Amino acid sequence: MTDHISTHQAEDDARNETILIYVNGKIVPKAQATVSVYDSGFMLGDGVWEGIRLYNGRWTFLDEHIARLFEAAKAIDLDIGMTPDQVISAVLETQAANGMTTDAHARLMLTRGVKTRPFQHPKLSQQGPTMVIIMEHSRPNMPRPIRLATVPHLRGLPMTQDPKLNSHSKLNCILACIAAEKAGADEGLMLDVHGFVNTTNACNFFIVRKGQVWTSTGDYCMNGITRQKVIDLCRANDIPVFEKNFSLVETYSADEAFLTGTFGAQTPVSQIDGRQIGSGQMGPVTQRIRDLYKAMVGA
Repeated sequence: MTDHISTHQAEDDARNETILIYVNGKIVPKAQATVSVYDSGFMLGDGVWEGIRLYNGRWTFLDEHIARLFEAAKAIDLDIGMTPDQVISAVLETQAANGMTTDAHARLMLTRGVKTRPFQHPKLSQQGPTMVIIMEHSRPNMPRPIRLATVPHLRGLPMTQDPKLNSHSKLNCILACIAAEKAGADEGLMLDVHGFVNTTNACNFFIVRKGQVWTSTGDYCMNGITRQKVIDLCRANDIPVFEKNFSLVETYSADEAFLTGTFGAQTPVSQIDGRQIGSGQMGPVTQRIRDLYKAMVGA
């Protein structure tokens, strides 16, 4: 199969050629939005990021995303040099400059900044952090459900690279996606260190079995904000939901499967390792969760 799609697939929008981008306090045209080749993010993937989504004039769960950004920055001992309110102001300023009101996605990227020499030690970053906000007109465009392939790349233990960090160092997930595409799928289904189903290379993963919604324990995956909102919605609406270990055997025989993430919200899965999941289309439980989520965010 060669008709690969992505969970971040969006409609083409010509306005994105003329967007304005926030770079270290300045809002500049896309063509002028550059960082140094000595930047620690470019050289080493030394930094963290967040993605946020605009629905009808409101950035969804903005405070929680900014809190997660600051938590990640503290974990890597990086002083952002701004308060949470100042980061939010930068987001709103960039939004206003671009005249965006809905169906936009922003990526906030923070690195340790420009290095004095091209080597690893963090003390070589002496000019302060680099902050970039890329904000695009972005409406998801999924022509069909996602196909997954299980890959050999794992979401590992927190003493290596904690999977709860939205790190610029995404090579493990990129390799997982490459392996899945070479297997004829769209994206990779990743196991944890014990062999239980965990997450995909880009999104959190859920299955539905006999009316019950299952997702991983959360020990080895990104602490997804959309993931948690789905769990909360299930609990508030009498949909049985469990965070638990489960295997590929249980996954293959699921009635439904779907992914969660800031960009796509809930994305149905049609196939895993060549095995059709349920009807191969979005199932009724996934549809109900999607409807509840849309009502919550005002989409």
